[in-house]
Amino acid sequence: MENEKHRHPCHKQEIPRLNRVIGQLEGVKKMIEELRYCPDILIQLRAARSAIRAVESNILKTHLQSCVAQSFASEEIIFAVRSCGVSHKTPERVVKTLIESYESGNENKIKKCYGVTKADDNLQAEIDANIKYFAAHSPEKIQINSCDKIYQDGNYAFMYITYDLVLKDGQSYPCISTYMTQKKDDNKYYILAPSDVTNDMNKQAAEKYALFMKTDAYQQYTVAYDKFIKKNPGYEEKIASKLS
Repeated sequence: MENEKHRHPCHKQEIPRLNRVIGQLEGVKKMIEELRYCPDILIQLRAARSAIRAVESNILKTHLQSCVAQSFASEEIIFAVRSCGVSHKTPERVVKTLIESYESGNENKIKKCYGVTKADDNLQAEIDANIKYFAAHSPEKIQINSCDKIYQDGNYAFMYITYDLVLKDGQSYPCISTYMTQKKDDNKYYILAPSDVTNDMNKQAAEKYALFMKTDAYQQYTVAYDKFIKKNPGYEEKIASKLS
């Protein structure tokens, strides 16, 4: 019964994510004050919007579960120990598999990239939000362009991946994502769930990402994204309306 009291209306686990959103928006404010390049500002706004959507989805999911499924209250993450059809040999492979699985909507495979068979509420909200985001574009296929480390610290590697969602009209919608990966005791790499990423990791990742924004890989992405948006005005608003 005590666990149920903790579960029911409590959303304190969202505070770290909201703090990151606040930090992102402060960064956007500074970019505007510094007259930074418009696509760079838009990218950071998209990241903040995605994080807010994840918080909204998580709170709604917790509300529904507390009302109709109290049995979920004590559910814990269970780590997968069997072969899962997902390559964990390198951080690049597991990140590529994750993106491909989001595009196909294969939730079981997504969870295996995280090294779990059942996700806690926080991770499940993240998965649900991303599957919904990919589905909103209705892509015909996904084309991965590049995937590499932004930095590595021991068993942890902060990864970026650039890819195109090939739309039904043949156009390619450029995307970029980042993930923290960890090499675990079984010598396999897994994606870290948002709740497992510490504040120190987030701080270091933000510093390294600022440097990454000056690289050719990032610049190529921004050029492609800017070109797509100019050719397709209102596209982001159309996607946002599907997610609301």
